[in-house]
Amino acid sequence: MVQFVPVSRERHSGKKWRLADSYSFTARDALVPIVAAELFRVALAMPIAFVEHSGRYQLMAMLSFTPGRNMMVGPGGRWLGSHIPAWYRGYPFHLLPREGGADEAILCIDEDSKLIVDGVDAGEDFFDADGGPSQAVRPILDMLSEIERNRKATRLAVSALSEAGIIQPWPIKLKTAQAEQAITGLHRIDETALNKLGDDAFLKLRKTAALPLAYGQLLSMGQVRVLEYLAKLQAAPAQKPAQNVLAMLPESIDSLFGMAEDDTVKFK
Repeated sequence: MVQFVPVSRERHSGKKWRLADSYSFTARDALVPIVAAELFRVALAMPIAFVEHSGRYQLMAMLSFTPGRNMMVGPGGRWLGSHIPAWYRGYPFHLLPREGGADEAILCIDEDSKLIVDGVDAGEDFFDADGGPSQAVRPILDMLSEIERNRKATRLAVSALSEAGIIQPWPIKLKTAQAEQAITGLHRIDETALNKLGDDAFLKLRKTAALPLAYGQLLSMGQVRVLEYLAKLQAAPAQKPAQNVLAMLPESIDSLFGMAEDDTVKFK
């Protein structure tokens, strides 16, 4: 369970924190938000989709076709892809909107992460002698702030793609030994519609930096096979010891390109 609370001197000055030593905390994530700054690194590691929420689209990396399961995390919390989404990089910290402040974000920490320890234990301080962020916290805060600034630009670009009418449902079918299951709720770029845009509409996409998002999403669709491969591989622990499964995992899965033309993914 994730319980992010604001970092405060009243609550955390007598505590210390530690960085996560595995990515097990992501194990139940099937989707993760991404930003434009990491777009092409994500596109070469995992599929990207648009997900509609409250009438707006959000740019997401796909980690699994199964809700509550992240195929990118292997035994022992090892991350199996070549790119770790920025959303996870500051954990257990995260920037969240201040209550009542539309454009202001504050540093929060997951208090259920078990990464907050007593001040006498080994770890990093939250604050320096003057009450400001400690030397260990400052670079994480700077990184999260930069990600949040890029997230705002990403939202504008995604909105431009939506207004251009080139985001369409992405029907994916999972074929197992038992049945065929349709995956719903995912959207992709309509490449035909993109290529037919008039000059004015195309120029607007360029000015809002939306074109890289469109092309990056199209490029990433070839990585659907990565999730298929990992799903089959991670079914092995039921029959094989975990150490054998680790030995089967490649150092890099970036070479696993290729998307079936009918968008059917087979799980056997």
